[in-house]
Amino acid sequence: MEQTQSRKARHAVILNVGDELLDGIRTNGHLVWLGEQLARRGVRVLRGSVVRDEAEQIAAEISHAWKEANLIVTTGGMGPTRDDLVRQAVASALGLKLVHNSEAEVTLRERFVRLRREVSPGDLRQCLLPEGAQLIPNPRGTSPGIYLSHEGRTLVMLPGPGLELRPMFQEEVIPRLCSCGTANEEEAYVQIRTFGIGAVPLESLVRPHLLSGMTLTFGTHTGIVDARISAGESGACCDRMLDVARKIRDSVGDDFICTGHACLATLLVEQLTAMGCTVALGESCTGGLLASAFTDVPGASKVLTGSAVCYSNDAKMSMLGIPSCIISQHGAVSAECAAAMATAAAEKFGADYGLSVTGYAGPGGGTEEDPVGTIYFGYASPSGVWTRRVVLVGDRLQVKARAVNTALDWMRRNLNRYGVEDKLHGA
Repeated sequence: MEQTQSRKARHAVILNVGDELLDGIRTNGHLVWLGEQLARRGVRVLRGSVVRDEAEQIAAEISHAWKEANLIVTTGGMGPTRDDLVRQAVASALGLKLVHNSEAEVTLRERFVRLRREVSPGDLRQCLLPEGAQLIPNPRGTSPGIYLSHEGRTLVMLPGPGLELRPMFQEEVIPRLCSCGTANEEEAYVQIRTFGIGAVPLESLVRPHLLSGMTLTFGTHTGIVDARISAGESGACCDRMLDVARKIRDSVGDDFICTGHACLATLLVEQLTAMGCTVALGESCTGGLLASAFTDVPGASKVLTGSAVCYSNDAKMSMLGIPSCIISQHGAVSAECAAAMATAAAEKFGADYGLSVTGYAGPGGGTEEDPVGTIYFGYASPSGVWTRRVVLVGDRLQVKARAVNTALDWMRRNLNRYGVEDKLHGA
């Protein structure tokens, strides 16, 4: 009996509520994000459901989930309007009364004073909680979350806006789940992040290192392949999984990015910061996405000196001073143009390194020699200038996103190989 309860305590159901999710008005990013957060803490998500703002549907899903898992997380349907029905649906499904919470009302009124807004009867509906429930503070919005422990299960109700939901879950919900044993305090798996190797060859390198009982899963996105190693039923501790990860890192070689969840741009900013070096960018087909990837990282201002988005041939010549003969003789999508863009970007913005990208993102353009998806990269360093050509598959947005990661990864590899030599040449 204890084994069954322990197993169920690590199982969850996620219920996303909102007409806008089913009518295509908004993308349901909460399921993916919450699934990731729970998996990190050793909680297995059995399923996720999306339902309309209809009390009967919501109540039916709550009743169903109550039989499956010991943790249910709902998102949306917690606001002040008449179609925000999660509270009522939960109370109906579990046979509980809704009671007014004075603490919630005080917090609500204080927030409305700061916003210079009047409190309406609809707003006060956000102060209703199922009996026995606790408030989850929401300093970024008006609707608090609700945490309910009932019949050996936990139900977490969160508002729909991601800017409110995510910090509430990380700062309030995860600590509570850990304290009651529903989630692990430390991560339940070790993730090996790679770039440039497929899932099948990666599996052939990883699997021989696994200990008995360890499980292996893969995830891919924009060229990145993640291998997750979890203890499974073996109960292997984090230290043993990290030891396995170290052995895998040696096997994977240059394709290894990191152990964990860091993105390529974050690692590159950290690497350049540690070296005391800077980079400048010249972009064409990616239209500023490469610069955006850098500036998404806190502290990027220490390493990124500038970026030029030169989409047209005239812009390449006027902004970066690319000689017209390079474009007329070789084309804007060429190794020669990529090399010139990288060199010019480094010179124009006074950086140690220059990184450039130019290509055919599609669906139009391309030649027999360089079809749609062909991307040229340029890399200028104190040690010299290099170029690289790849052909990427996908639609326009996929090619652009993959090109950004390829550029970041290529620079990472070059710094690993030639960073010391660059220092000797004055970087």
